Amino acid sequence: MDISCQDIIGDIEDLISLDDPSPAERYLNKKDVTVRTKRVKVRANRPKETSTVEKPLLDSVIPETQHIYMKTWGCAHNTSDTEYMAGQLAQYGYNLTSDKDSADLWVLNSCTVKNPSEDTFRNEIEAAHQAGKHVVVAGCVPQAAPRSDYLKGLSVVGVQQIDRVAEVVEETLKGHSVRLLQAKKVDGRKVAGPKLALPKVRKNPLIEVIPINSGCLNACTYCKTKFARADLVSYPVQEIVDRAQQVFQDGVCEIWLTSEDTGTYGRDIGSSLPELLWQLVEVIPEGCMMRLGMTNPPYILEHLDEMAKILSHPRVYSFLHIPVQSGSDAILGEMRREYCVKDFERMVDFLRAQVPGITIATDIICGFPGETEADFDDTLALCEKYQFPSLFINQFFPRPGTPAAKMTKVPANEVKTRTKRLTDLFHSYEPYKKYEAGTKQTVLVTEISHDRKHYVGHNKFYEQILLPMHNNLLGKQVEVEITGCTKFSMFGKVIQGEQEWKNCSKRSTADGTTVSSLVAGAEESKYRSIFAYFFISCSLAIVCKYIFMFLDF
Repeated sequence: MDISCQDIIGDIEDLISLDDPSPAERYLNKKDVTVRTKRVKVRANRPKETSTVEKPLLDSVIPETQHIYMKTWGCAHNTSDTEYMAGQLAQYGYNLTSDKDSADLWVLNSCTVKNPSEDTFRNEIEAAHQAGKHVVVAGCVPQAAPRSDYLKGLSVVGVQQIDRVAEVVEETLKGHSVRLLQAKKVDGRKVAGPKLALPKVRKNPLIEVIPINSGCLNACTYCKTKFARADLVSYPVQEIVDRAQQVFQDGVCEIWLTSEDTGTYGRDIGSSLPELLWQLVEVIPEGCMMRLGMTNPPYILEHLDEMAKILSHPRVYSFLHIPVQSGSDAILGEMRREYCVKDFERMVDFLRAQVPGITIATDIICGFPGETEADFDDTLALCEKYQFPSLFINQFFPRPGTPAAKMTKVPANEVKTRTKRLTDLFHSYEPYKKYEAGTKQTVLVTEISHDRKHYVGHNKFYEQILLPMHNNLLGKQVEVEITGCTKFSMFGKVIQGEQEWKNCSKRSTADGTTVSSLVAGAEESKYRSIFAYFFISCSLAIVCKYIFMFLDF
């Protein structure tokens, strides 16, 4: 597909912004250069003997002849973005593949939260170059720092431009570099992103990840995601509700709401998270479930009563991810988290009292700059008090350009020691011991375990239960009996006859797989493209034949 003059003019903001950095970006670049100079020297000593394979350049892209490999790092929002990009590429006629070696082009969707995730992203780009693959990068890393040395010459799909991935891929296959980084606007107003009704190829056909807003209202001193996703912009309530109705009709039986901070939803459009959730529960079919995404404490405190009622609803998982990050008010202040430990405790105490059995997950950053032994002891005490069943423990990583990167760091060995101490505490208790063998649970089965030996279901509290493999158990809500437990999950057995299973997926096949009508539509489009290609080719051949006959005459 050729890009028209109108398309080029529409992206003129990108061209201007790339040559005209803001003062903040100039500072960011200086930080990046300092760090990456060292890395370049190290890589220069690596055996460059693996010569880069020449990339094939195409004059035109014929549908159905290119294969695309996609990889994603980061949060559920990134996962949803990749699924949307996969839907666009499949609809356009590209073949999606999990075999990176056979692919013509790699689409790499990045995360900027931690140094290790960006390092693996950079390594994957290098691997693509060495293998002679075309590369399109997406996600928060190129959006936040598009002038990074290792991104030079690469095509970029910005976080709000994922609906244009097909044209970027086409131009990249032809040897061109395309960068779409500008904010998406409709009638001059910034919007959260592309339309939610776009085609999607889901990682799990039974689970739909719906972004409800983009960006956030916080300015945490350690976070670089803000550079990429910017300030809060919410999708309209009706657009989200319409998407939920659409995907349930497609055969989805579980929806996840995601964003950088779900608690802030609607504050920019005169709405609120409870208002959205009450409308969503009205369209969730019986047996299907909704899971809420991460919310920061400041924006959920004022909605505690309503949130307790919603989390008690039979079609909403009694689960909430609320990152506390530290048990010390002094460190929370340095992080600019805009709440204190008492606020967090009040929220947890209230929800546990009003929603018995609720699962509350949280995050901790170990070794934030300035954290003293006393500060860390406060964090340990908080985690010991509540014994969170899901505790995400992270070492502090200074992200270039963030205020925390300039703060006095805790020695690395001390950070590791504190991380181990908190990890040991986490492993000292077993949250699932509260369920005795023989306890009965209602479970929605949506996944297969990583070892491919069990089906994975979740009860009302989004606790994981591993079940024996049955050919047609996916997409079913069943009664199970608990037979045992580990630190991270329970084991169970189905105690109902198959005729009693509740089929939550409207498009389940005999072997338990689910086919999304969106994917089916992409396949239909694919075959239409093949037919059109051969029809045009045959027509041209016939026309050429008669032209030559005329010339001979």
